[in-house]
Amino acid sequence: MIKETLWRNEFRQIEFEFEGRYATLIFPPEGTENRHWMLKTEYFGAFPSVEIRLLRKGYHLAYLKNVNRIGTDVDTDAKARFSEFLQKNYGLSSKCVPVGMSCGGLQAVNFAAKYPSLVSVLYLDAPVMNFLSWPFGMGDCFVNRGPAQQKEVLDALGITKSELICFRGHPIDKIPTLIEHKIPVVMVYGDSDTVVPYPENGYVLEKAYKAAGIPLSVHGKEGCEHHPHGLEDPSPIIDFIEKWNKNEF
Repeated sequence: MIKETLWRNEFRQIEFEFEGRYATLIFPPEGTENRHWMLKTEYFGAFPSVEIRLLRKGYHLAYLKNVNRIGTDVDTDAKARFSEFLQKNYGLSSKCVPVGMSCGGLQAVNFAAKYPSLVSVLYLDAPVMNFLSWPFGMGDCFVNRGPAQQKEVLDALGITKSELICFRGHPIDKIPTLIEHKIPVVMVYGDSDTVVPYPENGYVLEKAYKAAGIPLSVHGKEGCEHHPHGLEDPSPIIDFIEKWNKNEF
């Protein structure tokens, strides 16, 4: 059953179930459609300035509810099947633009690393890249996020805290795959973020991408904490996505 409504009183939205999960697809204004699309990987509806701008440029916006926030295969694989469903049933591109904020960032990275043929450009915003940093606070930027978030990670990964020390499935461990497939990344962060400290997370990707010469655009916000996500003027993000969004139909 498909429910049709308006998203933000502007865009046509359909809501439905996909494999028993909540799913939604938002359409650009009539006459602007270009078959490009974004996949919001978590926190649907939060800090949507980039999504709104790209919708007005003809992009679609999709979201599929996750089982957890930790980017495990149960969600990553479902996103791949959802992508194929949208291509087949709505004529969307074979490549999407994952929009990953915070834990959505780790999901976007895991998705792109496992299914690089389905991704054109990554937009990462204060992304979780290192579980030893978030939520365990084991780095120099020590902020322990507490037992509830730590349990969330360990339960999702099926490991113990001791095993996490030797774990090699962090998003930062997927960076070589992103580089191998030359997936462009635009990234935003706050330099005062103590929730997901940039030096222990996104900066690892920035350093590796610069060394490899892969297309990258990084925007640091002076004095900004973990929130708000995005830029006051999202134009640099939009411009980068449109430059590197190489879609296949």
